[in-house]
Amino acid sequence: MSVSSLTVRELPLFPLPELVLFPGQSLPLHIFEYRYRMMINTILQTDRSFGVLMWDSQAGKCASVGCCAQIVQHHRLPDDRWKIMAVGQQRFRVLRYTREKPYRVGLVEWIEDHISEDSDVPYALADELRELLDDVVRLSQKLTEQEIELPQVPRSPLELSYWIASYFYGASEEQQALLETQDTSARLRREVEILSSTRSQLAARTVLKETFKDI
Repeated sequence: MSVSSLTVRELPLFPLPELVLFPGQSLPLHIFEYRYRMMINTILQTDRSFGVLMWDSQAGKCASVGCCAQIVQHHRLPDDRWKIMAVGQQRFRVLRYTREKPYRVGLVEWIEDHISEDSDVPYALADELRELLDDVVRLSQKLTEQEIELPQVPRSPLELSYWIASYFYGASEEQQALLETQDTSARLRREVEILSSTRSQLAARTVLKETFKDI
């Protein structure tokens, strides 16, 4: 997923309210603000990369850790707006802002997960997470009486941890914490906790639904 062999570089930055991008995740965007139209025009002439940072509207500031996005499709509209499709690449930490206008540019360093001392742990956690995911999907189908088709589930523990986290809609603070985690096993453990709780809640709702159905 590397977009650069350098460990530190300048990167145009795009704050998005309550949105956390993960490596491998697709990001469709409609670019209409003038400053970001300028940004897209500029980065399309280079390596098509920009940084996505979650904007915390309550705190009134950007997160310090984000994910680099690379434009894979773009379409310029007649009034100079853009419709683009980008894909998450490497995570980064903002060291400092080098420019604020017309859009933010920051000096960033790439961050990666630390290598686990026990290489079997992430794979065991990934297997547990897949089983939980199967249970959550099965119970959700029972409750909604609708088929749920999942895309192909990643095999790699690291990619699975990002993939699962990207589906935690409406929980941007939790997603940001998972993005900042630099230990694959720790990220997977937290996701196991979340899906275990979700499974328990869905199981209870399923029992209630079946109980009232028989009354």
